[in-house]
Amino acid sequence: MTSSEHMVEVAPGVQLRIIADNLDATQVPFLLVHGLASNARLWDGVAVVLAAAGHPVVAVDQRGHGRSSKPDGGYGFDTIVADLVALIASLGWVRPVVVGQSWGGNVVVELGATHPHLAGAIAAVDGGFIELGDRFSSWDECRAALAPPRLIGTPVATMERWIREGHSSWPETGIVGSMANFEVRADGTIAPWLTFERHMMILEALYAHRPSQRYPQLAVPTLLIPADTGDVAWTHDKSAAVDAALALLKHGRVRWFSPADHDIHAQHPVELAEVLIDLSQQGRAR
Repeated sequence: MTSSEHMVEVAPGVQLRIIADNLDATQVPFLLVHGLASNARLWDGVAVVLAAAGHPVVAVDQRGHGRSSKPDGGYGFDTIVADLVALIASLGWVRPVVVGQSWGGNVVVELGATHPHLAGAIAAVDGGFIELGDRFSSWDECRAALAPPRLIGTPVATMERWIREGHSSWPETGIVGSMANFEVRADGTIAPWLTFERHMMILEALYAHRPSQRYPQLAVPTLLIPADTGDVAWTHDKSAAVDAALALLKHGRVRWFSPADHDIHAQHPVELAEVLIDLSQQGRAR
């Protein structure tokens, strides 16, 4: 089964790169949405399993990321969601399962709440419950703590070594997907596809986002898929956030991955795909 790449215009002057598999299949379709400073290729391992099970699958580079357009503005949740709404319309899909990881989890929660009849089900992979405003007392504090490292100019071999050493349990699809977060320059160094300035614009929007205010508006099956990373304090806080979300969600469930890295989709693609296929059956049954 071979994937294909396409550019889809979602707004004037803004095109998103998609990686599509099995578009003619008849099972419930999946839209896979990456996290902050990530890219569509992190979903490769998941997409293979979903497509083999008969599902149409599209993974997308969100604006500013990967091979997609990189406008100077439009990085708030309203615009990011509008991009996905336009993409789903262009695909002609009816009630797909929309899956987002980390920041992308918050994005798909926002989509499900503001467009209640668009998705058949929502899945948030170690995201969808991120409320940085509760964790940091001010945007300045958040910015200082979470600003990304300056990686421009790092030799590509060094970057790959760091990824492999830091994620020795990941399959090759996860390593290749992580390397796709970067442009490889002619001099053999890398630069993140998402620039520092655009990264910070998205981070500021995420700081202001309150998914907890959106949970009561989600009318479809909603699956939270948190990772127990082994950090006891952080996992405790995450567990509290998940429990609070489940109390507000009309059709909410949780499926923990433990132990697992934040990038569950890169580390455990087969297991995650199986969980998502089960969710798609619930969505179809509604």
